[in-house]
Amino acid sequence: MPRTFTLSDFDFALPPELIAQHPAAQRSSARLLDAREPALADRIFHALPGLLRSGDLLVLNDTRVMKARFFGEKASGGKLEILVERVLAGNQVAAHLRVSKKPAPGDTVALHTAPGQADRLRATLLGRWPDANGPLFRFVLSNDAGDDPYTLMERHGHMPLPPYIARQQDGANPDAEEDAQRYQTVFATNPGAIAAPTAALHFDEALLAQLEAMGVQRAHVTLHVGAGTFQPVKTENLAEHRMHSEWYQVPQATQDAIAACQARGGRVVAVGTTTVRTLESWATSGVVSGDTSIFITPGFAFQVIDVLITNFHLPKSTLLMLISAFAGYEPVMAAYRHAIAQRYRFFSYGDAMLLARAPAPQEDPR
Repeated sequence: MPRTFTLSDFDFALPPELIAQHPAAQRSSARLLDAREPALADRIFHALPGLLRSGDLLVLNDTRVMKARFFGEKASGGKLEILVERVLAGNQVAAHLRVSKKPAPGDTVALHTAPGQADRLRATLLGRWPDANGPLFRFVLSNDAGDDPYTLMERHGHMPLPPYIARQQDGANPDAEEDAQRYQTVFATNPGAIAAPTAALHFDEALLAQLEAMGVQRAHVTLHVGAGTFQPVKTENLAEHRMHSEWYQVPQATQDAIAACQARGGRVVAVGTTTVRTLESWATSGVVSGDTSIFITPGFAFQVIDVLITNFHLPKSTLLMLISAFAGYEPVMAAYRHAIAQRYRFFSYGDAMLLARAPAPQEDPR
């Protein structure tokens, strides 16, 4: 019988000093743990061309991280923080709200503007989203010039670093130059994410050119990563977890590239769990563009992905469950034990690992 996994199976002790607070000196100088069988191998990310082959297809998420975090005050003077999750029609946004006492629908709050800018920036609360009991808040984001939310975020917003990068808590140092450059992939095109597809942060232009020269083809998908990616699972029974929803798109050119890769016997190499969720959502549903709340756990039947490049994930996270489903629970946990012993750097600014798809669902060894 296949093993039944619970939340506790995905817990592990991580020394806090291994949580990367800054990126590697150069993008491709991060470490890379080759966790494919038969043995673990410690490498540097720029060695990736030697681990792929001509005819492989590299699929990357081209989402662009929005400067989605704003700080401001209510009319009473109370401080607040707004984190835009999604841009809606009519200059509306769906956002997370951090405040001691929530404003009422119809209230307008003043938001801080960038130094030297004369804008009068404000957000008017309309209600909840996506419905009256939704987890997010619906605001109209506006200034006197009538600029759209994307323009206002780019001009006045702050890069929404993950909660475990401590230097940006409570608005302290919200605009470190390294984050503006390095918490964004070199091929980021479509704005809409509030978290980076972090495995792709290790690619620089030189590495991409080297892969192309050796015959590794490239295609893109879009998945706008939301804040839910950082939320741990809280139910011991995994079936009770309610997965967050994110918007994705698989262009026709990428669909054609995957079909051609599979026809010639190449491998589809997904860069990051966001790419996995996108491609497997499309393969499972047949829908090329829309929202996905796919929850991939051990026992999932992968249809597209052969190889995965990913960073190291949080304990009890859906992402750790996903890679365990892909490469096998025991191999993944063994790789994590090795990574901790060898002092790999974890999470968004951390190091990477290379995984191959397990040949069959894992059987219960007990």
